[in-house]
Amino acid sequence: TTFAIVAGVAGAGLSPFVIVALGLANVFADGFSMAAGNYSGTKAELDDMRRLRAVELDHIDRFPEGERRELREILSQRGLHGETLEAAVDQIAASREAWVTTMLEGEYGVSPTEPHPMRAALATFGAFLVSGFIPLLPFLAGLPQAFTISALLTLASFFAIGAAKSRWSLSPWWRSGLETFAIGGTAAGTA
Repeated sequence: TTFAIVAGVAGAGLSPFVIVALGLANVFADGFSMAAGNYSGTKAELDDMRRLRAVELDHIDRFPEGERRELREILSQRGLHGETLEAAVDQIAASREAWVTTMLEGEYGVSPTEPHPMRAALATFGAFLVSGFIPLLPFLAGLPQAFTISALLTLASFFAIGAAKSRWSLSPWWRSGLETFAIGGTAAGTA
């Protein structure tokens, strides 16, 4: 989005000062907006996890045999059978925390690790600041041909982000880099 601002303002023939002013406003406003959205989404996820935990704890207290049947079904779907299944049900049901955690994971797909809304928001804001400043650097440095350098830096950062993203995907680094480059390059070209 910062490059879209840079491209739009540069395309209108406005001064580098206007490009920097609008680019900085975009970096901070968009960064805060994305961080706030991530905070709200992560907080909603955390609230839902806590709500489901309370529901399951209530069910364990009020309907222990029904919950044991559900626990048995969850464990049998994971490949346990016979004496091993019964021993696992007894062992897990002996610990209220292990029982509710297994039920949340097996019944609702809820991870046992709680998300941290503020940490997610700060990570989003920080990442947006770092990447959002890249298109502004040539203008901040007062370089000649600042727009061309900005475009090249932006495209290079798209590729680098995609290549880094391959660490968590099945794609090789170069394919992931090219994919992000193509998506970001298309968005930049549209701007």
